[in-house]
Amino acid sequence: MRSYDHYETIAVTREGRILTITMNRPEVLNATNAVLHKELSEIFYDVNLDEDADIIIFTGAGRAFSAGGDTAWMQTMIDDQGIWRRTVQEGKRIVNSILDLEKPLIAKVNGPCAGLGATMALFSDVIFAGESAVIGDPHVNVGFVAGDGGAVIWPQLIGFARAKEFLMTGELLPAQRCADMGLINYAVPDDELDAAVQKFAERLGRGALQAINLTKVSVNVALKQLVAGVLETSIAWESVTNMTLDHQEGVNAFNEKRRPNYVGK
Repeated sequence: MRSYDHYETIAVTREGRILTITMNRPEVLNATNAVLHKELSEIFYDVNLDEDADIIIFTGAGRAFSAGGDTAWMQTMIDDQGIWRRTVQEGKRIVNSILDLEKPLIAKVNGPCAGLGATMALFSDVIFAGESAVIGDPHVNVGFVAGDGGAVIWPQLIGFARAKEFLMTGELLPAQRCADMGLINYAVPDDELDAAVQKFAERLGRGALQAINLTKVSVNVALKQLVAGVLETSIAWESVTNMTLDHQEGVNAFNEKRRPNYVGK
């Protein structure tokens, strides 16, 4: 049986043929740092090869799914372009590995879900969220382009007008509003989230898995074509904003717990 013991920031558990991937930095709301980012670029490829797993649940430890990027890590990417280039390659692998995963992927959004966390949740096949969860892509709030996949997936789920509104403002949206507009599948009471996801996973597990998997693969063909074009462009523009004064100001302001003073440069 495949082992995942080498992962430092991701916990993997099994219940029968249902595998749960848990981002495991609960002390910082599962914010993405260099180690977690690298491991996220590997885990879905590993899971795809796991012959003992049919259904995959993806969630976060503690009271959050993922609160976005760790600002200390962001500063290292500003200071060292080698780190930035490595991060870009990992970011592409994260999105592509989710799309290449042939097994059903269910996102269980158990709390704040922002930035890359939101991108990964929204690229999942079916998305459940607890009613207290909020979902958004606040890249612009730290002077960053939404380059890690948000520019691709948000318009596909809720249309261009709404997607541009929420990506340009970085607004965090309540789970029920997300469900109502079709950004996610279900918003359920927090205390019913685990049971709802488990019930759905078991339902899929009782189905004709080869047909289910290949249906997913077929649907993802169009998404892969979109990702191939948009992701390269959005990451290129994100690379530009990585070197701007506004991005540095956004990181400084977050660390100093104050409102940023952007100058448009």
